[in-house]
Amino acid sequence: QVLDEFSRQVSKVDWLSGSPATISYSALDGYLSKYQNPRDADPMTRVQAELDETKIILHNTMESLLERGEKLDDLVSKSEVLGAQSKAFYKTARKQNSCCEIM
Repeated sequence: QVLDEFSRQVSKVDWLSGSPATISYSALDGYLSKYQNPRDADPMTRVQAELDETKIILHNTMESLLERGEKLDDLVSKSEVLGAQSKAFYKTARKQNSCCEIM
């Protein structure tokens, strides 16, 4: 693309005898700045970079989901232990109260 545009703007006669000082090709600076970042220049590179970013975000999300699942499992097991302890306390309290009847 750059070569085609250069050949349209600069005549072939000037190619051999010309130098950067004598041949003016102003679009070159624009192309150089554009292609410094391959992500901007190449759509496939940009898509690949976006996929890589999405993959990292997805991995982080999955890790946090797994951590939450572990925390939920801990809460369930603690609530089961607390439920068993409260039943034992209730039974013990009932036994203690049944021996002391109020008249």
